[in-house]
Amino acid sequence: QVQLVESGGGLVQPGGSLRLSCATSGITFSMYAMNWYRQAAGKQREFVATITTGRSTNYANSVKGRFTISRDNAKNTVWLQMNSLKPEDTAVYYCKATSFPNVYWGQGTQVTVSS
Repeated sequence: QVQLVESGGGLVQPGGSLRLSCATSGITFSMYAMNWYRQAAGKQREFVATITTGRSTNYANSVKGRFTISRDNAKNTVWLQMNSLKPEDTAVYYCKATSFPNVYWGQGTQVTVSS
């Protein structure tokens, strides 16, 4: 059974930081590209960041320079370090694992940036 479990969300003030985690099981983690997406209320889900099996990374322009994605294949875990958070970063953040043709999603974790 494949499981992706996100954690680390919460309420943070503007300018603050959070570190999201996505712990996986049931997949050969090292063979999967790992991604973070987010969905704000009333909006479509959008790409945030990706890290390939070779550890290449890519970011949405809106988070570039503020967010960092990383992975540990020994721990089957991917993280998203989020710094300099803004109110517009408020969303449910989802972890996604991809290795063609397989795609798996986590259940999401809420991030709220507000004073």
